[in-house]
Amino acid sequence: MLKTILAISGKPGLYRLVSRGNRSLIVETLDETHKRQPAFGTDRIISLADIAMYTDEEEVPLRQVLNNIKAKEEGKQVSSIDLKSASKEQLFDFMGEVLPSFDRDRVHASDVKKLIQWYNILIQNDITDFDEDLQETPGDNVDDRK
Repeated sequence: MLKTILAISGKPGLYRLVSRGNRSLIVETLDETHKRQPAFGTDRIISLADIAMYTDEEEVPLRQVLNNIKAKEEGKQVSSIDLKSASKEQLFDFMGEVLPSFDRDRVHASDVKKLIQWYNILIQNDITDFDEDLQETPGDNVDDRK
């Protein structure tokens, strides 16, 4: 599932890949509007399956970090942190519980905030199987639901 969930630089929230056009991708917002729009090659688009978090030893795939948050929060949204007023220390304390060996020099407070926002968006949209991509076969990366 994370292969079809996209982050677009400069645009808030997350998007689901719906279809591929000639020179664009058709994406749908993961919010209550489910608005569809094109995303072009000039946009910086990245699949959540391609994102990793820095640790002291190696990079850890985002799916593993999301699973760690899911286990900590018992499958519910993160409610222990108010993202509007959270301090760097609060965000790093949370991250330390989720991924103890995260690299405090290369992971910024804004990265942790974005991670929590993304996790909450995924949970709101009932996207909770973060390991599903491991079982997909090549070519299963487009969601054909209308």
